[in-house]
Amino acid sequence: MNDKTPNLHSAYALKSPEDNKRLYAEWAGDYDDGFAAFEDYQLHIHTARAFVAAHGQGPVLDVGAGTGLCGAVLSGLGVGPIDAADISAEMLAEAMRKDVYRDAIEADLHVGLPVPRDSYAGIVSSGTFTHGHLGPDVLPALLRVARPGALFTLSINAKHYSSLGFADALADLAVTQITTPALQTVRIYGDLATGPNKDDEAFITLFEKR
Repeated sequence: MNDKTPNLHSAYALKSPEDNKRLYAEWAGDYDDGFAAFEDYQLHIHTARAFVAAHGQGPVLDVGAGTGLCGAVLSGLGVGPIDAADISAEMLAEAMRKDVYRDAIEADLHVGLPVPRDSYAGIVSSGTFTHGHLGPDVLPALLRVARPGALFTLSINAKHYSSLGFADALADLAVTQITTPALQTVRIYGDLATGPNKDDEAFITLFEKR
């Protein structure tokens, strides 16, 4: 990667929807062959495999789909149909080139998703719930578009699971709206990763909508 290519520090520093759009517009074309390959990014593989292992089925919404890395793994494992949702039109354009998605939905989850209630039997998200630019406040928007019994498989950065309110929000939702979440700890990056974040972990968080 050249020195001007957005990097992990840039992504972790995002604070607003406008920051997201700006960064990922710049990053879209180089994301797969740059960041994902250079950092030995593995989280999308863990997320997709966990969804399949828990008997997840389509139709699936891939939240924060980016360039479609998670969707490609899901498709390869026989899951479909899959729709991609992301705030970045440029990322979605890259995702649709993979020919694994039925539809692309450009949306800011803080505003909501422009799809009907109860549309999906599965909700997956890999790498979207990380350092604060998207927090647990968007979970109701995802629950709205999920069918009763829908399987959620969300990766959440382990360092921020409690501090950014995910633990409390999920505990509150588990009272009436979701099953008690099960957590699987995984490494975000593989053995080839370098730099200060190479040992970062995420919780693959699995639950069903009641």
